[in-house]
Amino acid sequence: MAKESMKAREVKRKKLVDQYAERRAALKAAGDYDALQKLPRNSSKVRMRNRCKLTGRPRGYMRTFGVSRVTFREMASFGKIPGVTKSSW
Repeated sequence: MAKESMKAREVKRKKLVDQYAERRAALKAAGDYDALQKLPRNSSKVRMRNRCKLTGRPRGYMRTFGVSRVTFREMASFGKIPGVTKSSW
């Protein structure tokens, strides 16, 4: 389980990215890199980290489901993810 402060930091970054997205795109298209430098660092999409929606785990993130591999396996075993079954042959 990730620290609550780490989860909160990612939420804050997400808000900044959404807030400055249009402005960043316009400045990039215009080639005004000096003005781009003056925007907040956390408004860059590159600084965001994919985290599990339930636990906040940063590693082993499955983009399709939005959870980590550990959480995915637990949920799949208990049948909480529709259409996902444990394979056997």
